[in-house]
Amino acid sequence: MNPVEIIRKKREGKSLEIEEIDFFLHSFIEEKIPDYQVAAFLMAAFINGLNKWETSALTSAMLFSGEVIDLSDIPGVKVDKHSTGGVGDKTSLILAPIVAAAGVNVPMISGRSLGHTGGTLDKLESIPGFRTDLNLKKYKEVIKKCGAVLIGQTKEIAPADKLLYALRDVTATVESIPLITASIMSKKLAEGIDGLVLDVKTGSGAFMKKLKDANELAQSLINTAISFNKKVIAFITDMNQPLGNYIGNWFEVYESIKVLQGEKVDDLLEVTLNLSGAMICLGGKAKSVKEGIEISQDMISSGKAFNKFLEIVKLQGGDIEFIKHPHKYPKSKIHERIYASNSGYLSNVDCYEIGMASLELGAGRMMKTDIIDLKAGIIFYPKIGTKIKKGDLIADVFTDKKNRVDGVRERIVSSISIAKEKPKVPKLIKSIIS
Repeated sequence: MNPVEIIRKKREGKSLEIEEIDFFLHSFIEEKIPDYQVAAFLMAAFINGLNKWETSALTSAMLFSGEVIDLSDIPGVKVDKHSTGGVGDKTSLILAPIVAAAGVNVPMISGRSLGHTGGTLDKLESIPGFRTDLNLKKYKEVIKKCGAVLIGQTKEIAPADKLLYALRDVTATVESIPLITASIMSKKLAEGIDGLVLDVKTGSGAFMKKLKDANELAQSLINTAISFNKKVIAFITDMNQPLGNYIGNWFEVYESIKVLQGEKVDDLLEVTLNLSGAMICLGGKAKSVKEGIEISQDMISSGKAFNKFLEIVKLQGGDIEFIKHPHKYPKSKIHERIYASNSGYLSNVDCYEIGMASLELGAGRMMKTDIIDLKAGIIFYPKIGTKIKKGDLIADVFTDKKNRVDGVRERIVSSISIAKEKPKVPKLIKSIIS
């Protein structure tokens, strides 16, 4: 096969054969074709798209570029969850122990912060001693012992994804639904899962800001999961305001602890319980998502979910004293309060700006080499539709970076709109696709 002919074929909008995609990708991995030809292919795919069969073929080639974990010696169904990322989205930290406590195995390979969104790995690593860099042997050991494990991508898992993503990042081909699908699914399928629950977010704090694009991505992910004979349910969820109130790495662990101990954080619970309920359903421990939600609630109220979280943290090297006594965690040097300048109803939040404000405080990375301040973050109190009086507390800001406080205050104040009339509250679960 000729790489130039494959590029030309896709440039002309024609469909590629499975063998052509497989040949092209494996030639790239084996350094038989240069990266400039791969860049040309990516741009052709970005402009002309890939159909669902091409997307599945690309996913398969990426998946089998590395090791596919075999968990067949561990009894029971294995189910994971993937979120496309948002602000204050700490659902993984809550649902993994809930679902594991309910008897469903949760093998979870997560990512780091990306742009304005937080990363599950960074949140977990805010727990002193917690290791997300477990090798595959240890990965299996932990899930055998407690039913859940949360690690980062290892060098053995979908190495082609890392190579392709590095090129996509510098060739303006990141925002392609087929390429996003192949990137997500190649890593998820490598975990050894039987089922997958998807949380595709839409709104100002999401990567897919338009509902139409979120639906398209969800359907693409579902099509690919089905082509690999995996059970799948997708949720389209709202990200027009932070999920929960706490934003930042340790802050999000802290809010997760509170929820696992029974505190009611309505929006965070609604999304988390739907996702965990679906995972329990796919795992065969409930006949419906509704029954799965009821089981999830019982796991929290009985204390089983919190105890499972302690078990996971301990097995992955974390200091559970900080989970049992979170008030002992180190505090930021600077604590600033932001108040409402007028009265009315919170009518809109630019959630992207809230995420960027958290990043500026040190909770995220401006560049890959940046070191995260794990204790920095924001507590953002009101929700869309909340009645606000002039002088009400809007947010608490925590950082060690004194020179960032004024800019963050301006950013948060300008990100919210207060209206005289009560607005329509956005629906959290936009749709469920199965």
